[in-house]
Amino acid sequence: MTYRKDAFPYLILLPTIVYLIAFLGYPLIQTFILAFTSESGTFGNFQRLMDTGDFWKALKNTILITGIIVPLQLVLAIALALFVNMRFKGYSLILYIISIPLALSDVSAALMSYNIFAPTGYLNKILLKLGVLDRPLYFFGYMFQNREFWIIVLTEVWRATPLVFVIILAGLQSINKEYLEAADVFGFSNWQKLRKIILPLLKPSIMSALLIRTLFAFQIFGVVWLLAGRDILILAGEAYYWHNNVNDPHMSSAYAIVIASVSLAISWFYISILRSKELEGGQK
Repeated sequence: MTYRKDAFPYLILLPTIVYLIAFLGYPLIQTFILAFTSESGTFGNFQRLMDTGDFWKALKNTILITGIIVPLQLVLAIALALFVNMRFKGYSLILYIISIPLALSDVSAALMSYNIFAPTGYLNKILLKLGVLDRPLYFFGYMFQNREFWIIVLTEVWRATPLVFVIILAGLQSINKEYLEAADVFGFSNWQKLRKIILPLLKPSIMSALLIRTLFAFQIFGVVWLLAGRDILILAGEAYYWHNNVNDPHMSSAYAIVIASVSLAISWFYISILRSKELEGGQK
């Protein structure tokens, strides 16, 4: 009887463990085998990968996109969370409107952006009807990579900021109101309350949001691939390209290992910062 009681929690977890092994464990092992299998040696695929100029372009673009959209999303999310947290009349409607993009996939967001910014899209139609333009503006295509890039940034910021917003808002609502009431007693301005009370108490939420969004942003694929294809090279896009277009799963797996390795490094970096902050807090 005791044995059965001890085994019961493991029996509950068994379906999840089987699922993880079947759908995550096996593909992961297969990816490692493919990435490190090459005619030119164990690291032959990685050598080929780094010898191509496309890899470095993809790495640069992926880092650049991540470095732009994550800070923008964080600043916007904090501003929106502070605004909604004021609990004004009708704030719940604003909360729902801000959260709408959470229900959209990256594919849906990309298609919506394309319908807005395409030569026959809504933006060009409106500007042409108003007489602002005499011919359509082009945002997509190899000749317009800069415009494509900023449309991608705009789409990602709109699509994913609500995720950061929800995390920050939850952190704001967990702050004890007595701290802010005490600040009012001491005559703190709104800026002083934000800088000396709210933001320091929000650090765990901010770090969690940064970790999640940095990981997702570094693995960006759908929005870039649908709006720009290979006009703007990214790591996940190159992994897809090598697997489906070139039919080379070895190079595709090498790209996947690079993405996974950098993602693990990002996770380690943020978790290390969080732990150091917790240790500092414990010592105080």
